[in-house]
Parts: sequence; C-alpha cells; structure tokens
Amino acid sequence: MKFLIAGFGSIGRRHFRNLIALGERNILFLRSQHSTLPDDEIAGFPVETNIEAALAHKPDAVIVSNPTSLHLDVAIPAAEVGCHLLLEKPLSHSMARVDELQAAVERKCGRVLVGFQFRYHPQLRQIAALLADEAIGYPVSVQVIWGEYLPGWHPWEDYRQGFSARADLGGGVILTLTHPFDYLRWLLGDVAALWAFTGRVDDLEIAVEGVAEIGLRFANGVLGTVHLDYIQRPHTHRLELVGTQGTIRWDYLEGILQVFRASKEEWEVYLVPEGFERNQLFLDQMKHFLAVARGDEQPLCTLADGIWAQKLAMAAHESARSGRVVAWSSPTS
Repeated sequence: MKFLIAGFGSIGRRHFRNLIALGERNILFLRSQHSTLPDDEIAGFPVETNIEAALAHKPDAVIVSNPTSLHLDVAIPAAEVGCHLLLEKPLSHSMARVDELQAAVERKCGRVLVGFQFRYHPQLRQIAALLADEAIGYPVSVQVIWGEYLPGWHPWEDYRQGFSARADLGGGVILTLTHPFDYLRWLLGDVAALWAFTGRVDDLEIAVEGVAEIGLRFANGVLGTVHLDYIQRPHTHRLELVGTQGTIRWDYLEGILQVFRASKEEWEVYLVPEGFERNQLFLDQMKHFLAVARGDEQPLCTLADGIWAQKLAMAAHESARSGRVVAWSSPTS
C-alpha cells in the first residue's frame, strides 16, 4: 500500500515511525513546512505542499495528522477519491462539513478509522470486559480527571503558538483532550444530556479555555463528570466507576487498575503488561489500520464514533456559552 501522511508534527512523526517499524516504506507527505521539528529522517520521501498534488500520487491510505481545523481539508478530498483514512481526533474544530465527509466516505466506500488511541489500552479493554461481566453490578456513576501542564507538552516550541492553544487551529482543552468523550461512550453507551462550565487560565496567556467541568447523563441512567485542564502538575489522568456491587479505579499514569467487588470485600489489582509504553497504543492502532485498509478488520473506532465525540465536544462548548443543558431526543439523534 501507498500511504500519504498529512502533517509532520509530533503525531505525524509518530505515525511515520510506526509505519516504518511495521515494514511500510511507500510513504509520501503533505506538509505546510511550518513544523518546528527537524525533518532529516524523511529525506528521500516525496513531499507535496497541496492536497491535489499529493493525491495525484494515488495513495491507498491517508493519515490525517495536521492541525485540527485543517483535518477536513485533507480528509474530504481524500475520501472523494476512495482513500482509506486514519483520521486523527477530533474530526474537526466544528460540525461544519462533517456531513460532507460522511457522504464522500459512503459514496466512495473508503474505510475510516478515527484515531482515539485509548481504544487500544489494555486496562480500558479490561474495564470493558469487567463491565460486560457485571463485576461491579451495574454502573451508576463515573468520574474522569485529566490534567496536564500545557507548556510542558512540547518544550522545543512556544506552546502558545501550537494548535492546542489556538482557537483558529481547533485548540482548547475540550477538543484537545477529547478522548474521554469517546472511551466513556464506548464503555457506558450513548450520552443523552450534557452540561459544561469552562474557564480560561490567565497564567497560560492563551485565548482558549484551559479548564472545563463537564457533566454527562448517559441513556442508561449513568451519571458522570469529566474534568479537563491545561494547568495541573503533576500530570493526572484517572477514572473511577461506581457500581451497585463495587468500584473500578484506573490510574493511567501509574498503570494500575483496581477492582473492588462487594462480594469479596477486597481490592483486586491489575497492572499493565510488563514493558508497556505509551507508543504501544499508537503501534496497535496502526496495525489495526493496516488491517482495516486491507479489508481484513472492521474499524474499532468508526467515523460514526468520531462524529459522536465531536458532537459531545461541541455540545460542551454550547452549554458553556448558553448556561443550559444540551440534550438529545434519542441517543442516536
């Protein structure tokens, strides 16, 4: 297969390295040439600066890893010529043109995998299995807390100029750390209603929200909260699920999953596999994308899943602006 990678920032570079590790070398790039990272490792690979020229190479698959607000400028024309897509999360900075992408994918029969890499985390998969087995009865509430100090993400560049900090590139903590919208819906089902408060953090000197508190009511009655911020030190990412017969706690950074079963009245502790590191999520995702592009597997995170995560992020912004709860008449509407 021939691959086109759109964007060569940190995530585009990661995808490139993982493709190489998996033995793929038929790769070209679509670049704006604005990346602050060195590009010596892609010397000898074709580079184009506009999507028409890039698609003229007839790639089989396109990895969309440019800034969020530019995703659809690549994804739609690629879908219109039948390319398979690994589309980084979130789909875009708004719902505009998402229906256009969906129509192109359906018309040309390309396959789409949305890049929510936490779908591949072994402990989240274990939580999904525990819930399916009713290990803690049925869930009644969930809490996610995720905070990271934005200036520490990419120390080689001015964080204020990065896409995470700029509204015109689709930044802000809700869109940038949108993963819980996907993995909570994967674990617990559709969301029926949402409310949100957001705020800016003056110390960061950025014109997007740096903190958000979001409430969720799932269609099955589970209640949840998601806290996101750009300021927390040390970095925190944890989840707690309370059920009628126990509790599940997951600490991503510590690599610890704990399960309390009321029937046993004790905590069970599960650790990540020995040698596990963050890139394994992306490597497993890329292996899966290769299988999806070949037609051997169905996407674990579909375009429809990505659209729902986008809807929830947009609803959080709407609720924060209006001060009202956003609700859906049915989970699939």
